Amino acid sequence: MPTTILPLAEVTEGLIAQWAAIADVAAALTDEQWSAASVLPGWTNADIVAHIIGTESMLDGRDVEATRTVSALDHVRNPIGELNEKWVDHYRPKPRAEVLAALDEIITVRTAALRAMTQEQFDAPSMTPAGADTYGRFMRIRIFDCWTHEIDLRDGTDGSAVTDPVPASLALDEIGASLPFVVGKRADAPKGSKVLFDITGLTARTVRIDVGDRASLVEEFDGGDASADVRLRIDAANLARCAGGRRDASPDAVEIDGDAALGNAILNRMNYVI
Repeated sequence: MPTTILPLAEVTEGLIAQWAAIADVAAALTDEQWSAASVLPGWTNADIVAHIIGTESMLDGRDVEATRTVSALDHVRNPIGELNEKWVDHYRPKPRAEVLAALDEIITVRTAALRAMTQEQFDAPSMTPAGADTYGRFMRIRIFDCWTHEIDLRDGTDGSAVTDPVPASLALDEIGASLPFVVGKRADAPKGSKVLFDITGLTARTVRIDVGDRASLVEEFDGGDASADVRLRIDAANLARCAGGRRDASPDAVEIDGDAALGNAILNRMNYVI
């Protein structure tokens, strides 16, 4: 059953703010930056923008025809990757002005759709990239995805930092919800382990994970934070890069206190984004 109930207005406004940030960054790119290779394998910076248009277009019920078979491409690893590539291919030959206009148009359409929703509709069951949950959870994942792609665009051009704390906070909420999976499943932390993440930078926070029969988020540890087996101090943007397996991720910049083997196992398995 869906379990993640999120406030409609807060998530909607966060996603709208994140779309605006993407649109601003995209519009500010020079023509050379627009067509340059991005930090993502096989994609230019323009392709990142096309991917965002494509995902929101699919959520609006739109589709485009595939123009080639992409399953053999090195950077396409699953059916979702194939679907993403179909939309990127669709926009790749189009002039920059047309792509930016398409971004503005789908943002307008999706904004109207979200603002017309009720909380009950937002709480309705939906398939999401994280499995079955609520439509609201899917929209928070959309914030995380778009926020990460804003970081990608900045990393691939002027190296500037994200600045809006509203979508950043929701994106980090989404990452935090996935960290028990990273710790318990991917890193195979032993039962009884306590893992603490000190996330620094924009919208800093502490995330605590207690590994029982399964890993779960907790507000506090029995014995306090000093009882954590390992403490990882990581910048928010670097956390997003690590979660997405980005080439600019800097695991060496993460400070590990306590069980170094467990800390490194978590970092080595941090890439959970499909």
